[in-house]
Amino acid sequence: MKKYMKHAGADLRASIVVVLVALPLCLGIALGSGAPLFSGIIAGVAGGIVIGMLSGSQLSISGPAAGLTVIVATAILKLQVYEAFLLAVVLAGLIQLILGFARAGVIGDYVPNAVIKGMLAAIGLILILKQFPHLVGYDNDITPTAVVIGLISLGILAVWETRFIKSRKMLKQIPAPLIVVLAAVIIHEYYKAMQPAYALQAKQLVALPVAESVGAFFSFFTFPDIRFLNNPDVWVSAVTIAIVASLETLLGIEAVDKLDPLKRVTPTNRELKAQGIGNMVSGLLGGLPLTSVVVRSTANLSAGAKTKASAILHGILLLLCVMLIPALLNKIPLSALAAILIFTGYKLAKLTLFRDFYRKGWDQFVPFVVTIAAILLTDLLIGILIGIAVGLFFMLRSNFRSSVFVVNNNSHYLIRFRKDVSFLNKPIVKKKLEDVPRNAYVLIDTTRADYIDKDVIEEVNNFLLHAHLKKVRVEIRKSPNKSMHFLFNEPQTKS
Repeated sequence: MKKYMKHAGADLRASIVVVLVALPLCLGIALGSGAPLFSGIIAGVAGGIVIGMLSGSQLSISGPAAGLTVIVATAILKLQVYEAFLLAVVLAGLIQLILGFARAGVIGDYVPNAVIKGMLAAIGLILILKQFPHLVGYDNDITPTAVVIGLISLGILAVWETRFIKSRKMLKQIPAPLIVVLAAVIIHEYYKAMQPAYALQAKQLVALPVAESVGAFFSFFTFPDIRFLNNPDVWVSAVTIAIVASLETLLGIEAVDKLDPLKRVTPTNRELKAQGIGNMVSGLLGGLPLTSVVVRSTANLSAGAKTKASAILHGILLLLCVMLIPALLNKIPLSALAAILIFTGYKLAKLTLFRDFYRKGWDQFVPFVVTIAAILLTDLLIGILIGIAVGLFFMLRSNFRSSVFVVNNNSHYLIRFRKDVSFLNKPIVKKKLEDVPRNAYVLIDTTRADYIDKDVIEEVNNFLLHAHLKKVRVEIRKSPNKSMHFLFNEPQTKS
């Protein structure tokens, strides 16, 4: 408690900054997901208060994430009924809780970086494509005012990324989404007052429900319907949300831990449990699924947060905003929120990212591009699995090529085993041994191999047994510290 009181001022200031970043993002992500806008706020509150209290991370901020937008939109479209989707969120939280108790916090380490980056880039492209209609206010015709607000919003976001802004300490502390929202509201209020014909329609603005009383406020919450428990699509959506949300969370907290000046390390299994409970609470109240969000966490750190009190306070402040000033929030044009999401998508799928992976080589570039294409053509989970499969292919290919090294000088041959020699290397070992000509000398060096499959050992032993028939002299070098190497026979000395 003393630790939290000591840093109370810094954490409170940071929580205010995070709310200014989170509020438009919560609304924008709900918009992009095709969910009720209020669901984004519920998720933000649950992520702040529930996960903030249970997590072992001191700086991470959880809430609805852009990375889940596509999954949520697909699930809602497939399930048709929002209460069925909420049941999937609750089940996803339960799966995460089980993963936490099963100590599955290391799963993020087994996904190739090219696949992770490909997943994020695909999400970025989908965000851009899905939000463009909202950016231009598209209904039957493009709305000029929405276009103006959208373009100005994108301009502000782009300017806030320049060196000029980043080099100004005071300006850097102001969140770009806040500037976008304020500018959009001012522009639209100007049109309403001065040129009403150009004002946006009600459906082109945020539409949070406004409560007349405390009882009416609580009536806005939606609850899952357990009758959909036997729907297989609910379970598929739950597993997809659980896997992707867990992966994004584990990657997010790893990134935040690296930025922490105090170098505190978040316990990953505890984080999965916290995220699981947070998702169960969010789903039970009508909210979107949650993850640790790098954008908000970075804003929290940059604003001077010291402990997880800032995460909890930001959740409380979000709740107060929707309870006390919903009418003010309803003045925000949807085109401004679309601009925020489009810019987020652009940062996830920059052209420089494609260039960087191309420079890393085909073994990185191909899984990256295949993951993007697979996600765009199928869905997120299938795309990730395809990307992992392609990554494994390149890993096996690399291992296959480098495990067995063969070189010769006239009739002198060196066959060296390196790293791990699997059964996949058996054909090449067999061929190289069969190609050794009569009267040759062969040195088989196994000292650099940590593992050699017994099929390969048997193939070498067969060669050792019959080499003298071709008058081939064989020498085999073994490591005295590796017991597997003693499975090789001694070379025959017959001539």
